[in-house]
Amino acid sequence: MNKQLDLYYFPSCPYCRRVLSAMERLGINDKITLYNIHQDRDADQRLVSVGGKRQVPCLFIDGKPLYESADIVAYLEDTVAHAG
Repeated sequence: MNKQLDLYYFPSCPYCRRVLSAMERLGINDKITLYNIHQDRDADQRLVSVGGKRQVPCLFIDGKPLYESADIVAYLEDTVAHAG
C-alpha cells in the first residue's frame, strides 16, 4: 500500500483517542503522519481548507478526507493493517 495517510486530531478528543488506540493496536503508527490541530496552526488551516470543516479525527487518504472514528478504524483494520 503506497497511499499517503495523514491523521488530523487533537489529544483530548475521545474519538481521536479511539483512532490512535487502533493505530497502536494494529502496529501501524509508522504508516500515518499525525497533525495535532491544537499545536499546528497550518495543519488546522489545511484541515478546514481541504476537508471543508474543522472536524477531527480526519484521515486524509491521498488528500481525500475520511471522517468519523468508526469509519477510520474500519479503514485502518481492513486496508492499512493488511497491507503489510
